[in-house]
Amino acid sequence: MPVRVSVAMAVYNGEKYLKEQLDSILPQLSCNDELVISYNESADRTWEIINGYASADSRIKVVRCPEKGIKANFNSAITNCSGDYIFLSDQDDVWLEGKIDAVLDAFNKTGAAVIVHDCIITDGNLVPTGRTLFRERKATTNFFRNLIKNCYHGCCMAFSSRLTRYIIPIPANIPLHDAWIGFQGNVYGKVVLLDKQLVMYRRHGLNCSGKQKILKRISDRLNIMFALTCAYFRINYKK
Repeated sequence: MPVRVSVAMAVYNGEKYLKEQLDSILPQLSCNDELVISYNESADRTWEIINGYASADSRIKVVRCPEKGIKANFNSAITNCSGDYIFLSDQDDVWLEGKIDAVLDAFNKTGAAVIVHDCIITDGNLVPTGRTLFRERKATTNFFRNLIKNCYHGCCMAFSSRLTRYIIPIPANIPLHDAWIGFQGNVYGKVVLLDKQLVMYRRHGLNCSGKQKILKRISDRLNIMFALTCAYFRINYKK
């Protein structure tokens, strides 16, 4: 049977860039694939846009997420995915041609649980800044190094659906859903870096990520370590 791809997208007040992102993803999906869009109640035309696309393309599934926040929204999107491999998508980037094929090829060659690829960092108008994720973050798959400086960046990640049971539910008290997925890949499989720039990643001042104060960084890392430990015992030692 052919491999089935799911794209898990979380949207909230995404009207400005959403169409451009959807138009970069859909041509890369086969008729067997799906795009699952989880929607947080928005104040703009996001709901109208995603339903317009869904009415014209049966590969798109729209679900409402009543819980607010990016972690809950991605938890909803991933839960509703049924593919063999799940690609994460933000609402405001642009996928470069060949992204899905390149990542699937890396899964086939490496047997990885999680693939993280590089991206081109741009401004809000998609003008490249000359920086990339891998160079900026000194990308590595080392667990402890990513606790200090995370390079598991959601818009550059895909994972095997067999990892979903370890990822869901995404704990509410952790700082980053993408780091959580990467760390679970470290624990229950293998994370592989793909040194290809496959996304134009916008930094426009509205992104959810950003710099953190040192005490919050320490608190966040302790929270994610505690959540990983609790999840490990829940999964491996439940009666």
